[in-house]
Amino acid sequence: MSRYLLKRLLLAVPVLLGVSIVVFTMIRLIPGDPALLMAGQAATEEVVRQIRQSLGLDRPIVVQYAYFIRNIARGDLGRSLFNGAAVTEELGQRFPRTARLALAAILVALLIGVPAGILSATRHLSWVDTFFMVLALAGVSMPVFWLGLNLILIFAVRLQWLPAIGHETWKHLILPAFTLGAASAAIIARMTRSAMLEVLRHDYVRTARAKGVAESSVISRHALRNALIPVVTVVGLQLGTLLSGAVLTESVFAWPGVGRLLVDAVLARDYPVIQGAVLLIATMFVLLNVVVDMAYAVLDPRIRYE
Repeated sequence: MSRYLLKRLLLAVPVLLGVSIVVFTMIRLIPGDPALLMAGQAATEEVVRQIRQSLGLDRPIVVQYAYFIRNIARGDLGRSLFNGAAVTEELGQRFPRTARLALAAILVALLIGVPAGILSATRHLSWVDTFFMVLALAGVSMPVFWLGLNLILIFAVRLQWLPAIGHETWKHLILPAFTLGAASAAIIARMTRSAMLEVLRHDYVRTARAKGVAESSVISRHALRNALIPVVTVVGLQLGTLLSGAVLTESVFAWPGVGRLLVDAVLARDYPVIQGAVLLIATMFVLLNVVVDMAYAVLDPRIRYE
């Protein structure tokens, strides 16, 4: 198992290196000069040049990237160009909030998606199946910001049951978690249904039913466990997507997480913050894929020997 884990971790290194190259290059193609934003529109060219030189932005991009990688190796993601705060500290303060939101959203997605998928599969082509699949289609089709704004309008403005913005209490988590988890719930429901339908056609399921095993045991002990591998894949990918997709949700609900920090940094052309936030999200995505691979090995021991 340890060899299997080491192999997956080594494969993650070139992925993160590629992400760092793409992010570092692309943010410098965004229109706008951070030195000019810092100096102000009325600043002279000489002042802008001095600021650019002090930030190291006048160096060739290859040299800037080399310094960037060297600093990462030391655990230093740099400092914000505008408030001077260490990027690692900023991310350390914001990431737990984003993680809490993503975990709440995936919990919502699992509580809705897995039962809906099981019910749809066990009642294939019935009105129950049609109902849940229509809901799944609606969940996938609704944009996050549109759903979030409508939930705020209904539950925060009109009914006044829940707060619209903030993060102080558990009530502040309900609307953004449901908003963020709705699309994932739809995807998990469809994947669970598909996997269960395939497993329910296998001979060992028919044999279990012929032997008089209770239907609940057939579903839970025989069918569901064998249908979990594709579902685990989707759940892992969706959790990574939720960590990165929280950008829109955090903006709508003013949730002070990494996504909100990233949006503000892009608007301000704050290169170190953008690089650090994107690398953090990419790292979490890669690590979640490793966790999914390990879950494969637990669910199907044959995989670890491949």
